[in-house]
Amino acid sequence: MQQQSVECNFVSSDSWVILSPIEQSIKRKIEAVGTPLKDWDIQINYGIKTGFNDAFIINTEKRDEILANCQTEEERIRTAELIRPILRGRDVKRYGYDWAGLWLINTHNGLKNKGIKPVDINDYPAIKEWLDNGGIAYSGKMYKGFSQIEKRSDRGDTPYNLRNCAYMEDFSKPKIVWGEISDKSKFAFDFLGEYIPEATSFYMKGEYIEYLLSALNSSVSEWLFSKVGTTTGVGTIRWKKYTIEQLIVAKLSTEQLNTHLAAFNDLKVGKMSITDFECFSNKLMYDIYKLTSDEIQYIENQQTV
Repeated sequence: MQQQSVECNFVSSDSWVILSPIEQSIKRKIEAVGTPLKDWDIQINYGIKTGFNDAFIINTEKRDEILANCQTEEERIRTAELIRPILRGRDVKRYGYDWAGLWLINTHNGLKNKGIKPVDINDYPAIKEWLDNGGIAYSGKMYKGFSQIEKRSDRGDTPYNLRNCAYMEDFSKPKIVWGEISDKSKFAFDFLGEYIPEATSFYMKGEYIEYLLSALNSSVSEWLFSKVGTTTGVGTIRWKKYTIEQLIVAKLSTEQLNTHLAAFNDLKVGKMSITDFECFSNKLMYDIYKLTSDEIQYIENQQTV
């Protein structure tokens, strides 16, 4: 006990974790200059819930079939606009994603406070035919048609509509996306607001999200989250909203923000590789927290364990 013991000072009612002296030093430095994400001007929400994925999530082959069944070009155009690419948690990687070629039939329930009406399925007869009659789903299972979406409780005004989603418009905006369960920090940026995140993933929008992408993917944040986050018990971590909000991140000066934004824009247009951008981001975070060479080496060694 005397050889392996470590002193820890638990002075608050917050959840606590036993850390070694070097880990305590790193954590103190982060807390000294950082701010919990819950106090940033950001919004975090989970992805869309369909209540029955085999009906509302389709592969590219089924999408092409639905569009081919449209009777007019005008119907085909509006139907194509309703079917949006979707990202699952497992698709998201660090700084990018491997899109699985899956699409969401976004028969949303409208936004009543903004005068946006629910989607009327009768305006999309080719989609209605699929939802009514079913077939082989993207999962390989048999979707049996209307009887299965009719009895689901998680739905909108009609069985054809998805549940109410107050932040539906956010899906068309630039945002950070990530999966709920992962062994590493894997945050990606949806530059164009192209993808809708699925229920196994989360998204973030708001203040300085370009910088937050770097901070969340950094070795410092990955190390900190491994100490204070919620584990699954099988070697992975739950990157859920309420735990992400507790993560402490330093805010940058105007000069630092401009330097980061220039590097981020280079990454965006392909002038900087992901590897070089990661090195840039890690050095930025180490400098902000004034970590010693021993502390930096300790964090980086932990990433390889």
